[in-house]
Amino acid sequence: MRQALALVSCLCALPVQAGEVPFSRGVNLTGLLQAASVRQVQLSASTQQDLAQIRRLGFDVVRLPINLHAMTSGPPDYRIDPLLFFFLDQIADWAEAEDLQLILDDHSAMSPALDQILVPVWEQLAAHFSARPAGLYYEVFNEPHDIPDQTWGQLQGQVVEAIRAHDQLHSIIVGPADWNSVRKLSLLPQYADRNLIYTFHFYEPFLFTHQGATWTQPSMLALAGVPFPAGAAPLPLLPAQLKGTWIQGALANYRAEGTVAKVEELLDIAAAFKAQRQVPLFCGELGVYIPNSDPDQRAFWYQTVRQHLEARGIPWATWDYRGGFGLFEPGTAGLFDYDLNLPLLAALGLGQPQQRDFVLQPEQAGFDLYRDLLGDQLSESSWIGPGQVDYYAEEDPAEGSRCIHWTGVDRYQFIGLDFRPARDLSLLVDQGYALDLWVRGDTPGKAFDIRLIDTDTADPEDHPWRLRAVIDESLVAWDGQWHHLHLPLRDFREHGAWEGEWFDPQGLFDWRAMGRMEIAAEYHDLRGVNFWLDELRVVPEMPTAVALEDLDTRPRAVALEQNYPNPFNAQTAIPYALPEDSTVELRIYDTAGQLIRTLGEGAQPAGRHLAWWDGTNQRGEPAASGVYLCVLRSAEVIDQRKMVLLR
Repeated sequence: MRQALALVSCLCALPVQAGEVPFSRGVNLTGLLQAASVRQVQLSASTQQDLAQIRRLGFDVVRLPINLHAMTSGPPDYRIDPLLFFFLDQIADWAEAEDLQLILDDHSAMSPALDQILVPVWEQLAAHFSARPAGLYYEVFNEPHDIPDQTWGQLQGQVVEAIRAHDQLHSIIVGPADWNSVRKLSLLPQYADRNLIYTFHFYEPFLFTHQGATWTQPSMLALAGVPFPAGAAPLPLLPAQLKGTWIQGALANYRAEGTVAKVEELLDIAAAFKAQRQVPLFCGELGVYIPNSDPDQRAFWYQTVRQHLEARGIPWATWDYRGGFGLFEPGTAGLFDYDLNLPLLAALGLGQPQQRDFVLQPEQAGFDLYRDLLGDQLSESSWIGPGQVDYYAEEDPAEGSRCIHWTGVDRYQFIGLDFRPARDLSLLVDQGYALDLWVRGDTPGKAFDIRLIDTDTADPEDHPWRLRAVIDESLVAWDGQWHHLHLPLRDFREHGAWEGEWFDPQGLFDWRAMGRMEIAAEYHDLRGVNFWLDELRVVPEMPTAVALEDLDTRPRAVALEQNYPNPFNAQTAIPYALPEDSTVELRIYDTAGQLIRTLGEGAQPAGRHLAWWDGTNQRGEPAASGVYLCVLRSAEVIDQRKMVLLR
């Protein structure tokens, strides 16, 4: 039976030194792994370049919020989808390459079944990452609430003990109940494990840091102009819809609570806990929501909190990098070289890279929207309600190893892909470029729209104008087979605009500022209906002499592509292409020429293929760290690539 408080000391762990944390300044990389399902995660939303830029600003740690429980099989086993491990390994490789430490944060929603979920998911994570270098950290659970302090303290202790059964190296981050409140630190048990880092979050005064927020109870959307510190500007009038709520009392008392002295008093609670317990302490979240706060006062709050924490030896991480609490100027695309909020960076004591004016240039060539993964500079923002969209469906893709599967949505719901930044397609339209894709469906009589939507400017007469193409049985048969579509951009038809109300077409769509593409259930719900999409690209116009169904999309030559991730730890993907049906061998060798593993041999069909190597030899034993050669042999070609395995 598990002990309630994990009182068995981990003598063989490598403990953090008492009172010290091995990093100093961090940022939360939000959104990336906070999808409703691992099948909706878009790894292209953040890349190794983002981590390199984060390091360049002066951060040394990234906290990675993960909607972990939604990425499992659910009860009773809560098995983590292997795809999540693939993503986490990629991100961990990036962090190591950029000399950033990485916190894996279970950022799931509270659940009555929390005591049944946390142990199994953390056992799996600890077993998977136990061989990683020490710059990786496990954060048990983000902001536990609506749970008694003692109950939470016991459950957290059980999780610590479960992790230690698999991993005695990596530090574990533990925090108090009541949303990781600084006021509840003292109620945490005195855990015996010596390799823990304690954490709290700080958003005080809450009226200032969360004015304009919609997720609070009640919504604070209407609250604006709350100053920091109190007295820096007149207090705003209480919005009528907030009368009788706790916000009314908080605003009435704000002159006493919204001061620098009060902020420092609360932070000193944390400092006293650190000194009394002699434990490492970390402020895992702090920040001010952008929309309704004064920019100068926001920067002053960050400077005040940051300096007070650092003076007391408490590392911190701001929420977030891009987003409503982020480090970029509001209303921008969040581009590192153009959009950073330099006064805010100065307030945080970070670097201030020189910024340039962004000028949108016309696209000169086609680009990928989806080919096994979303293309670069795309972010997903779908509305699918009760339905599902799986960007990694492996059932019979048209090309490669994956396709998009879309099913079960209500009418008007959509897959949404945002361009970041907007793209100028005017030159491509003039040159006859087209949206090229493969599609299949299984239900006759159904249809959907592909929409192209331009950006909405500040001009009150401007709106997010739409063009559309209707995808129905006049173009393809919904017979369960793949069909190729080639839709010239100039053939998309005006549809109007929706911005709180409907605006009829006025010929104002702007190809110079294409901001978004949607695949929408415009005509009926798609409950019980399945669509698959693959190989979405913007390409040159296809010669009219070639029939769509006769288009040959096979690879032109045998080609072994570079594996990804590389370097890698747990597993790596190895893509290769065959122009025709072939007999091939795919093998892994060490640099001395010794065979390590055969991944495949025999006849394979023409097309793009994907193999996986888990870093083991023929006997299933882990291979050592080092450089390996992946060799593809066919009757015509021998091709090879170097791969780096890190243990």
